Amino acid sequence: MPSRMTAGLLLTRPEADSRRFAAMLPEFRAVISPVLRIEPVAHDAARLRAARGLVFTSAHAVASAGPGRGRLALCVGGRTAQVAREAGFETREGNGFADSLFPLIESAETPLIHPHGRYLARELPVEGMVVYDQIAQPLNEDARALLAGEAPVLLPLFSPRSARLLAGYMTDCRAELWIAAISPAVAQAWQGPSGRQIIAETPIAGAMISAIRLMAGMEQS
Repeated sequence: MPSRMTAGLLLTRPEADSRRFAAMLPEFRAVISPVLRIEPVAHDAARLRAARGLVFTSAHAVASAGPGRGRLALCVGGRTAQVAREAGFETREGNGFADSLFPLIESAETPLIHPHGRYLARELPVEGMVVYDQIAQPLNEDARALLAGEAPVLLPLFSPRSARLLAGYMTDCRAELWIAAISPAVAQAWQGPSGRQIIAETPIAGAMISAIRLMAGMEQS
């Protein structure tokens, strides 16, 4: 197995998310090239600010709901819950999978609204509201150079849509890909070049970090 120091790390989430993730893997040379840009869209902001309960499947939606003021927020996982708590919400969190929100929704004793992006991986049994768009972006020059090189490239995949977009950008890829998917659904969405592949045990950042290090031979299974 090639040394971990020869492998590049290609991070394609929005800039802030990618920088935070790169900081958890300082041993790798990271190239950041977001394939999605988050852009707010017009929505009924007053209604969201007045809602007694919110469902958040992404931290990107939290700001759209305004100050928490102790309101209920059902959050898909730990990172989203952290952002919601910092905004002043009373949070209940799932395990990272959308399915884990269903019992939380059923047990909630207040009407709920789900602010979300234009592209939604999973419908929930509550009223939804689009509050941001996820606009596709091409890979930058540094990312293309990394993929055209001879060293392996670690490629974390965090959503079905980003997996599909990235697969379409791989026509000139020469590097061996080491793919870490955050869930089986994300792994299934990948239709790009084959390579080593691992699925995180749970859909959280810590599990993705462990999966990447395991793939690179830095942790024992």
